[in-house]
Amino acid sequence: MNTCLPCIETLTGPIPTASVIWLHGLGASGDDFAAIVPELDLTGCPSIRFVFPHAPSMPVTINGGYVMPAWYDILGTPGQGAEDAEGITRSAAAIEALIAREGTRGIPPQRIVLAGFSQGCAMVLHTGLRHPERLAGILALSGYLPLASRLEAERSAANQHTPIFLAHGQSDPVIVLARAEASRDRLQSLGYAVQWHTYPMPHSVHPAEVEDIGHFLRSVLAPGSTWGKA
Repeated sequence: MNTCLPCIETLTGPIPTASVIWLHGLGASGDDFAAIVPELDLTGCPSIRFVFPHAPSMPVTINGGYVMPAWYDILGTPGQGAEDAEGITRSAAAIEALIAREGTRGIPPQRIVLAGFSQGCAMVLHTGLRHPERLAGILALSGYLPLASRLEAERSAANQHTPIFLAHGQSDPVIVLARAEASRDRLQSLGYAVQWHTYPMPHSVHPAEVEDIGHFLRSVLAPGSTWGKA
């Protein structure tokens, strides 16, 4: 991929030395989570570049072929039927291009957190666990592990011990809690360091979750933590 996806960028200070690449959900845009940055307590963290890419628009089967921003097609009811492996792989390459661009701007993978909500959550789990170099962390919100049966064969040893923040709403009607729990169980069975959180919410973000996200980012990006370690 020669060019990167269009993105919104927010810096928490001059000369960032860490990055968070944050993917939105189906039908949304990079604007969806840009406003969350001021709400996060990032005390002790270095200057961070938050990157909010916009997914390309495509027909989405489950929505009658309606064209909308999406990281991949959804072919049927979540948790049932075939998955759009080609679309997932294509978007993973786009995320890899964003990681590579951060490298050209002086931010190595071990100082990058991949974050995502819903479809974005699925993409950061898929991409992050296959990335060939250690990442700082994976922030996975209200989503699931896609192509789960392929992970064991395709995963990278580099991110075997990368912290994973996995969060879900207890009353999520879009991606039911049981599917998120199955993803958690699959990751744990493969030895991943999953931090599991649930909140009294539907398919959304809870104030307590925002507080916990800040804590997670501090834990993986603040000097003296896993920040900068291979």
